[in-house]
Formats: sequence, structure tokens, C-alpha cells
Amino acid sequence: MMLASIAATVLLTPSLETPIPVRVVRENGLWSLRRGGERYFVRGVGGSFSLPLAKAQGANSVRTWGADNQLALLDQAHRLGLTVTVGIWLGHRQHGFDYADEAQVKEQLQRAERDVLRYRNHPALLMWGLGNEMEVGADSELVWKAVGDIARMVKRLDPNHPTMTVVAEIDEAKIRAIQRLAPDIDVLGINSYGGIRSLPERLHKAGWTKPYIVTEFGPRGPWESPKASYGAAFEDDSTAKARDYAEGYRLAVASQRGWALGSYAFLWGHKPEGTPTWFGMVLPSGEMLGAVDAMTEAWTGKPAANRAPRISQARCSKAGAVLKPGDPIEASVQTADPDGDKLAYRWFVLVDDPNAKFDEPVPTEAELSSGPSVRLAAPRDLRNYRLYLVVRDGKGKAATANWPFSVRP
Repeated sequence: MMLASIAATVLLTPSLETPIPVRVVRENGLWSLRRGGERYFVRGVGGSFSLPLAKAQGANSVRTWGADNQLALLDQAHRLGLTVTVGIWLGHRQHGFDYADEAQVKEQLQRAERDVLRYRNHPALLMWGLGNEMEVGADSELVWKAVGDIARMVKRLDPNHPTMTVVAEIDEAKIRAIQRLAPDIDVLGINSYGGIRSLPERLHKAGWTKPYIVTEFGPRGPWESPKASYGAAFEDDSTAKARDYAEGYRLAVASQRGWALGSYAFLWGHKPEGTPTWFGMVLPSGEMLGAVDAMTEAWTGKPAANRAPRISQARCSKAGAVLKPGDPIEASVQTADPDGDKLAYRWFVLVDDPNAKFDEPVPTEAELSSGPSVRLAAPRDLRNYRLYLVVRDGKGKAATANWPFSVRP
């Protein structure tokens, strides 16, 4: 009985000695991936939140940013029939890494080598993601020389998987540096938000001739958005963001097959960056937003079985305003549910901090706050705030909007 149990365990455990070869292939001028000899187009998400849920929406791949503790994720992905682009984190200047420091660069190369040796034979491995936006603010020559050395090492140790490096947007100087100093890079990964609609045209003008993957995309970022007089960025509502996902995917990925090898939507799960809701495709409470619907339809060609509520109009009387304590604020939305579900509205105020918790709202004096409109008084404490709305359909989907305001003496 014990031997039978051991044998069953062995059969159920993914083998780390049987990699599935992945090739970047060019035929008749068109690029594609071949995984195990079969064509493979990346329908990916960035982030490891609920892989079964990602698969159910139509995703087939997951991207990570660093290679620490990846074995459990790779095993789960393999069981689900998903692949993983394993990220190898490379140092950033703003975090104290100096590409002119030979000792730091050598240690980074050795760490990358250990990561490659650890995961190179896993059957869920799709490709290596070398770095993420590490070129920002750093010496271009030194960064791309280091990346070139790492890519060459990866090719030597792992001939079965392509190399990709991931950059923050593109320009001609960046493209030329990669081509000259890192020729062993097979695929260019590009993080593009507000500029994604023009990405193929700009990439062509910059002279990139190898294939690419859009490694992050979604709504325009805080750095690209209109600002209040005191500096707070205005965030689009979740319905507008869903349009950004759909349009960006259509223009920079789906229409570019033969050059684009796929994409990774950002971010699968919840991420406090900019605000608690700016980039996450899922709320902290677990409801999926319109961005998930957009990607489900893009991946499968069919609308989601249950679709998120939609916001057609959202207004706030004091959006971006500088107020005094107790000043009145009014806001309202027009919404609809594509499936006719009954909608529930929750209005609340949070300190303008990406780490603010949905379940820890700032106390306010609200006259009306249970339907599609709200009247309240500005908080007494002198701080920057945001008024939030979450609309839920009671079936796992939601919509969001928020407006910044500041309270001063």
C-alpha cells in the first residue's frame, strides 16, 4: 500500500526533468512561438492571484517579476495547463543598484545563473523575463551590457527557452542599445499604458525587427493623467479603464500577430499603486472589474457569462477641489448592468494613499449614501482624500469611480 501511494505521488508530481521546448520562429516574415512544436500565442496576466480564475477567463500564461520561491507557482500553473514567464529581477538605480559597481553586477549575474539552473527544466516555464524597467535613470551602456551578459549566460545554460527583457516604453536610443549590447535577447517586453495605441508604429520607427510582447498594459497611469491644482491625479472609472484594455489589446496585440507574440494584462489581482484601485483588475474584496470582462472577450471571442456593471456618467461637485473642513460635497453616477442584475452602491472616503484600506473609511457626515448619489461634508482633518464609489452586482462583478479632493485650513 505504501509503495502504491508513493508511486501515485510521483505520477501526480510535475517532473522537473522534462522541459517543454519553446522556440521563437520566423516563417514567411512572420514571428511566432512554438511550444512543444505547437503554435502558442500568449494570453497572459501579470500577477499570481487565483490562477484557476485566470484560466476560467481565458488566460493561458502568467508573468512574474522575480524568481524567488517560484516552484509552487510553476507547479500549480502546470497542473492547470498554464505557462509562466519567470522574471529575473535586475537592480534599479532608485533602489541603490549601481551598474558601474563590478561586484554588484557580478553578484547579480551569479544570482540569475542560480535561478536559471533552478527552474530551467520545469514544464510550465515559457520564457525568461530579464529585468523590469531597470533602465530607468541608469547608464544605458552599462545596463544593456549587463543584460547582454545575462542573456548570453541563459542561452548557454538553457537552450530550451527564449530570453526577453522588459522595458518601460520605448525610444530609438533604447532599441539601438539593446540591439548592439544585448543581441541574445529574443523578445522585447514592453510596458505601455497611455502610449499603447501608437506602440506598433513607434516600435517600427525605432527599428525593432525581432518580436515583442506587451508585458504590462491597462489604464493610463497616474503620471499620464490630468492633475488637480495640488497635484493629485484624476483616475478614470472602471468602465473607461475597460475600454483602455480592450482598445490597447486590439491595436497593439491582436492586430499585430506575426510580430506581437501576445501580452500580459496588468494587474491580475489587487495592487495598491497610485490608489487602491488604479491598476488592479480585481477589488480587495474579490469582485472582478470591467477590465476582466474586456480581456475575457479579447481572449475567447465571447462576452463574459456575467458582466460587470457599467458607469456611463460620473460627476463630483468638488473633484480636485481644495476645501475647508465641513464643506459640502455632492456626487452622482449613471449606471447600468448588462445582465439586468440589481446593483448595490457603497460610497466612502479614504485618505489619498495607495495603501488605504477599503474597510477603514474616514468618518464623514453623509446625508445620503446608499444609491447612485451622495451628499456629505468634507472631513475635519487637514489631509488629501478621495471619495470612492463601488457598485456591485452581487454576483462577483463590480465597478468603481473616485474623485480626489483636499482639506486645508
